[in-house]
Amino acid sequence: MIYFTADTHFYHEELLGMNDFAPRPFADVATMNETIVTNWNRRVQSDDQVYLLGDVALVPNKPTAFAQVNALLGALNGQIILVKGNHDNRAFFKYLKKHDPGTEAHPHYQFVDVGALIKINHRQYFLTHYPLLLGKVSQTVNLHGHIHHNMLPIAENINVGIDAPERELLKTPLPFGTPLSVAEIEAILTAKQKALTQLK
Repeated sequence: MIYFTADTHFYHEELLGMNDFAPRPFADVATMNETIVTNWNRRVQSDDQVYLLGDVALVPNKPTAFAQVNALLGALNGQIILVKGNHDNRAFFKYLKKHDPGTEAHPHYQFVDVGALIKINHRQYFLTHYPLLLGKVSQTVNLHGHIHHNMLPIAENINVGIDAPERELLKTPLPFGTPLSVAEIEAILTAKQKALTQLK
């Protein structure tokens, strides 16, 4: 299975609490981190892939902090394909690559500097951290993060961040931090198209 998520922001204390930008109702980062890991692993199996579309963590640019994040990411099930966000840097990605907890044949991480394009069930997904303006499209969707609890008024731009408002379009709420499945992306797309049509 393939899953999608963004903006985990592990260790980011400034996001804690209820605010309009990125509601994180946790008392401390340890509880937030543990919640994300638990809910991720309830869904993702060891042979699954998860596209994490940027802003993995907010830590000092030091190897000791990188090791702390690597240990946390190592506890997550599945292979993680990391797309670089504005709070990630190449030194961090280089550290993860060098200290990958997987094997050479089955690495735990893959890395994408800007974005990726994948095709599933006759639909193309552009996977980026920042939202893209695609123009007029029919079978192409931009999955992105970056804008947290904000939603672009464009059906083909779907925010997959863990605090994204698009998640509220699902009939069954997901526990905080749960990566989205392809079926859930399609359900969000349908619901968003319907909601935007009703606004016209």
